[in-house]
Order: sequence, then C-alpha cells, then structure tokens
Amino acid sequence: MTPARSAPASPLTAPVEDYLKAIYELERSGNAAGTNEIAAALRIAPASASGMVRRLADQGLIVHTRYRGARLTDAGRAAALRTIRRHRVIEAYLARALDYPWDRVHDEAERLEHAASDELVNRMAAAIGEPATDPHGAPIPARDGSMDERRLVSLDDIAEGAEVRVQRVEDDDPGRLRYLGGLGIRPGARVQVALRAPFGGPITLRIGRVRQQIGPDLARHVLVTPPAALALKHAGTARRPARAPGRRRGRSADDRD
Repeated sequence: MTPARSAPASPLTAPVEDYLKAIYELERSGNAAGTNEIAAALRIAPASASGMVRRLADQGLIVHTRYRGARLTDAGRAAALRTIRRHRVIEAYLARALDYPWDRVHDEAERLEHAASDELVNRMAAAIGEPATDPHGAPIPARDGSMDERRLVSLDDIAEGAEVRVQRVEDDDPGRLRYLGGLGIRPGARVQVALRAPFGGPITLRIGRVRQQIGPDLARHVLVTPPAALALKHAGTARRPARAPGRRRGRSADDRD
C-alpha cells in the first residue's frame, strides 16, 4: 500500500483529471508516459496531448522530459488517485446499491466522477461497506490515498496446466465485459489453462466443470495473480505488469517526447 500526498487545494478541471489518470495508468509499467501513448489512451490527437502535457508541467502536476516522457509529481499522483477513487467507488455503488450490470458502470462513472464531491464519494463507500475493489476487480484507493498496487499478469501469460484466480478484467469495452461475464470469467473466478493451441491459436480454459475457449487477444484483458511457481507462458515474463488500455508494446524516442 503506497500513501500519496495531498492533492492541490485548487479544483482541477475534468480534462486535467483525465490526463492525470491516464498518465498514472501508463506509469504503472515503470516507464514514463509518452505523449503519443497518452493521446492513444485518451483517444485524442497527439498535438492536443502535447499542449496539455506542457500545461500540466507548468502546474507542477507532472515532470516532463523531452524524448523521455512524463511522470507524475507527488501532487499529480495524489490528484490522480483521488479521481480514481471517485470513479471506482461510484462503479461499486452503482453495482452494489443500484444493481447496475458490470458492463454499464464504467461509462456512468466516467460521467459522474468529475462532479461528485469527496464527501459524497466517502458516504457512498461507507454505505456499501468500504469496498476494496470495483466491480471489475480494480483496487479502490483508500481515503488517505493509499492503494494496493500489486502487479498482475494477463491470462495470456499463463502456461498450460496452471490454475490461477482472476483478479481484474479491463473495463473499457462493455461488449467484452458482457462476453467474459457470460463465460464465467469474473474477478474471483478460478481458471485453469487446460490447453494452448500453437501459433497464437485459441486457449482452452477450465472454469469449474465447464471448458471454454478464448483467443489470446481476449485473454490479455483478463488479469490474474501469478501461480506460486510463476508458471508463465514465456521465460522472462515473470512479474511483467499488465499494460494499460491503449498502451502499445514498443516505443520509439518520438513516442516519449
């Protein structure tokens, strides 16, 4: 659990909070967030991202080094975690108190997270028992800014024969959530990789007594706790952090400006 310092006293705009959230997720790989990566995560033009990155640096929310990318300052990190808390508490409240399906809470929370006060969010969290995770398994930052930041691996990284527990499912595609939910692939589910077809073929999973097949690309959106022996598909992938939505596998120097 990593504590964060207090966020700036002055209110931040919704676009600024969105940028800080995106940079936080991109930084989880251990690398600075490149401008092109930020633009891809937010689905905007790189030129727009460049301008906002400069403004965030001027506000002391990030440190930006040309050709190396952006990193959050303590103030930027605290602000990002506060926004993430609002988003994930709202998701959890919608699911638990209002019985929203898990494929609809993300978009609702995106609309509400910038308007809800911290007091309202804290009351929501208290009303549903201070949940530790949102409906998709993502950890919810605590009121003091601390959060469980353990690193997970994707289901696609797990070797044939290994059994794992699903911890988190990426929430950026409602259709994908509905499909995975229909297969029984949700946070908390025990899944065994029964068979891996060669050359990027389908992965056969055993979920309880049922066998299901999914493709490797879909499996990459399912995050799991590595088995004790770290039985991973490829040598050298142990403890590789999950990629944030929109993140690409390789970056050139131009990506990191």
